[in-house]
Amino acid sequence: MPTNPRPLILASTSRYRRELLARLFLPFEVAAPGVDEAERPDELPPVRAERLAREKAQAVARERTSGLIIGSDQVAALGAVFLDKPGSFERAFDQLQQARGKEVIFHTAVAVVDVATGLSEVRLVPYSVQFRHSSDAEITRYLRTEQPYDCAASAKAEGLGIALIESMRGDDPTALIGLPLIALSAMLRRHGMDIP
Repeated sequence: MPTNPRPLILASTSRYRRELLARLFLPFEVAAPGVDEAERPDELPPVRAERLAREKAQAVARERTSGLIIGSDQVAALGAVFLDKPGSFERAFDQLQQARGKEVIFHTAVAVVDVATGLSEVRLVPYSVQFRHSSDAEITRYLRTEQPYDCAASAKAEGLGIALIESMRGDDPTALIGLPLIALSAMLRRHGMDIP
């Protein structure tokens, strides 16, 4: 396991992001950023993702005296419609009805803030998902089985949700899950971390 002189802190309470960051075999802490994630008027999806990733990292950085802070956010969009975490069967069903036969873009941003220097960097990694024409019965069976109510756009491509998808395009499949590890690895290397 690589050793690094500074603590690494993930500014997120997402279990998906924790699991993804653990793939890099780096010791890290988790801190809740406490950032208001409300949508702003006329804010485009990629702008919102970048803003929230930066704000999450900066919020945790303000509470620390050293370390590299990682913030991340994902905004799923069907055209101009945001497909946030549904929280319930009814909202998830509505989202998947809207998405069937259409393309949803997952805008995932990752930010790294160096507490000691104040330097920060943000990268946006989009991922495109073309949903198939699923029937209401298929959507219902999927939702009852996987219950993806804590996932943007209501479908887990890393699980059974893959059956609702026709195709996917993007540079980093981990971006779709919520933390783009290819971009993050490059960013951490620039900050002097050893990976792997």
